[in-house]
Amino acid sequence: MNVRDKFARCSISGIPPKGGPTYNAADGTVKMHLKGRPVVLYKPTELEYDVTDPSILPEKKLELEWVYGYRGRDCRQNIHVLSNGEVAYYTAAVVVLYNPDNSTQRHYNGHNDDVKSLTIHPDQTIAASGQQAGLEHDQKEFKGSTLPTQPRVPKILIWNLETLQTLHTITGFDRAVISVGFSTANGGQHLVAVDESNDHVLSVWNWAKEHKIAEQKSSKDPVLACQFNPYDDGQIVSCGKGHVAFWTFRNGELVRKIGLFEKNDKPKYIQCVAFDPDGNLLTGDSNGNIQVWSNASRKIKHVIKKVHEGFIYGICYLAEGGFLSTGKDGFVKKYGQNLRPITEKQITNQMCRAIAYSSAEGRVYIGTGRNQIMMGSIEDVEPFSTIVDGHYGELWGLATHPTNSCFLTGAYDHQLIYRNAQTHQVEWIKTFDNEIQSADFHPDGKLIAVAMKTGKWLVMDFESHEILTENVDGKEQHDVIKFSPDGKYLAVGSHDNNIYVYKVDEMKFTRHGKCTGHSSYVTHLDWSSDSDAFLTNSGDYEVLAWKAEDCKQITATSSLRDVEWSTQTCTLGFNVIGIWPEGADGTDVNSAGRSKDSSLLATGDDFGKVNLYNYPAIQPQSQKHSFRAHCSHVTSVQFLVGDANVISTGGNDCSVMQWKLV
Repeated sequence: MNVRDKFARCSISGIPPKGGPTYNAADGTVKMHLKGRPVVLYKPTELEYDVTDPSILPEKKLELEWVYGYRGRDCRQNIHVLSNGEVAYYTAAVVVLYNPDNSTQRHYNGHNDDVKSLTIHPDQTIAASGQQAGLEHDQKEFKGSTLPTQPRVPKILIWNLETLQTLHTITGFDRAVISVGFSTANGGQHLVAVDESNDHVLSVWNWAKEHKIAEQKSSKDPVLACQFNPYDDGQIVSCGKGHVAFWTFRNGELVRKIGLFEKNDKPKYIQCVAFDPDGNLLTGDSNGNIQVWSNASRKIKHVIKKVHEGFIYGICYLAEGGFLSTGKDGFVKKYGQNLRPITEKQITNQMCRAIAYSSAEGRVYIGTGRNQIMMGSIEDVEPFSTIVDGHYGELWGLATHPTNSCFLTGAYDHQLIYRNAQTHQVEWIKTFDNEIQSADFHPDGKLIAVAMKTGKWLVMDFESHEILTENVDGKEQHDVIKFSPDGKYLAVGSHDNNIYVYKVDEMKFTRHGKCTGHSSYVTHLDWSSDSDAFLTNSGDYEVLAWKAEDCKQITATSSLRDVEWSTQTCTLGFNVIGIWPEGADGTDVNSAGRSKDSSLLATGDDFGKVNLYNYPAIQPQSQKHSFRAHCSHVTSVQFLVGDANVISTGGNDCSVMQWKLV
């Protein structure tokens, strides 16, 4: 008996091969299990299939081409201007080096989880970036992947700014590395870091030897920043909730002493620190005040009151003397060396959480709480321009234009953003009253369907942005909305387990029917190429099919084994058996997208990875290339027209990644 016959006979007899899908040659079905639930899938009639055949690794790979987004909503002072004019910042698991003059990006992607801190060495050749810990999954996420297994532990990576090569890895932290800083006075030999443990441990390292010199518990309360005194490598300052701490670092020991507010008002938070040319410390607080401290006495020498309305998030000292500051009120303010105000400009009505200054160009860079980076001058009346525009709410919606290299993203921040993937520019932004869950283009590209988290959905004109129709079906989110290939139907898959189908007649949308039969929420939907039927997946791993003509369920699913599907976004189906890892619980794979020429399949998983397979991926645990840039669940992946690029979206990291095939 050959291996094929033995395997088929075992499957027919109900004795499945250990640890994977089983093939029943008698009826041409493959049975797989997700979280103990059997899922039966139907092989195309003419396909010769052996479940034990090896899969083939795709010849092509993905390379990160562009990153859309910036982490400003919960981080501080994470923008740095480099000597070559590039601006360094981070989002998700990527540090971006952006040149605003020629609109180019370079990417450091040595991290495998959220980047939470960033600093630049005084010689401007090296960077240090800290990350948080990730949730491990017993390495099942790496099964069949070309991505090396790396535990997602909190760590600091030291890397070369020119080559982007990792030079050193420093571990031994708890939860996350929330602040890092190089020493300056001794040429940058030391690195200070604060982690997110209960005691917010502050440690000093000889980073070149990856050796910890000293560490000390800092505070039970949150610590928000730490920095070496640039004129004295034996002094470190940290700040946070209700405190400023002065640290003495001598002979390998750390000694901590608290700053004395004395008769001055003690703020709830000290958010940021900076040093003037005399080595005096400046701190910005939650009341909008800036304190000037004596390092020797740890006492306040002077208070500049009400510099900003509310929190001060950033102070940037100027080489010519004086400083710039920014805060919750959206202003940038300039003070002279005598600590008197010179000028100010309101650049936004948003919270500003980071500030950096380029003396060569006289540019100010501001990072906002809505994940934008703005650039401009405080010396003129011209408004600041937005050079990075990202989402700031959980991101699920993605739709690629049917005829050009543009795409839409929609998020819980109520924003629908239309971008050009060739220029990497935002073409337009439209803000709605509701959180956006999903979106789709009409096949001719003239209409856009947008589904909300509230049960509402609408269709708008692509050119004028005019709302053509608004409807409410149920009270729960619509996880998928999709036009049929001929453009005559619109299907809305809902969290209430139903699919609502509408007829499209020019600009008129008429309720055609409601598909009921799923026992859990609808997650994915694909239309047949002839628009006669559609296939759906659900939250409890059902695969159901429906007739468009009468919205009835096609109970004989086997009759669809030879149907050609217009898209492959469903994560459950015969053609995507191979995307599921060993021991999958059904939530491991969030999204799928097939290339237009049907040769490749991209998936987004729950571990922050974008994966690339040959299509169809019909062998269990098919071989794949895996790529990391996101740090959150990858909620959607789609190929752009022409198949030269893949777009991916990260849920909680709010970022959009553009990949090119190489």
